[in-house]
Amino acid sequence: MNSYIKNKSRLKHMSEQESFWDNGSFLVVTDKTKPAMIWTAQELRRRGKKVYVLDLSDRPDEGSITAISGLPTEIDCAVIGVTRRDPADVIEEIMKMGIKKFWIHLRTDTADAKRVCQQAEVQCISGRCPMMYLAPGGLNIHSMHRAVAKIFNKY
Repeated sequence: MNSYIKNKSRLKHMSEQESFWDNGSFLVVTDKTKPAMIWTAQELRRRGKKVYVLDLSDRPDEGSITAISGLPTEIDCAVIGVTRRDPADVIEEIMKMGIKKFWIHLRTDTADAKRVCQQAEVQCISGRCPMMYLAPGGLNIHSMHRAVAKIFNKY
């Protein structure tokens, strides 16, 4: 079987969550309350993706992007994991850049964030940890989380 047919078959069986990571550039928004956000950025870079990190914490790392105005405009998707402010506010600001695909980290999604995405008719994945889909193989906390999610049909 040639690789085109294999890839075409794989795409038919990919979930929305799995295919989200096939995009080329990502904005990872963090306030440093969710460690998985930094792991997400690291794993995306390891996979050769273009990654920008917007650090909204009280103590941003030196050289960090700390304002939306500091971001380039050619970003495909945003992964949001903030708890110190409503992600809906962040999404509204980021949508002005033209981003139409959002992943809101597990336990950081709010009703307002989902409403904003729904009203704007943009893609919104919520209630899942990105690392369930991004973690490398082998035994680790993320692969165990992935296995349990699959068992309970939550993947």
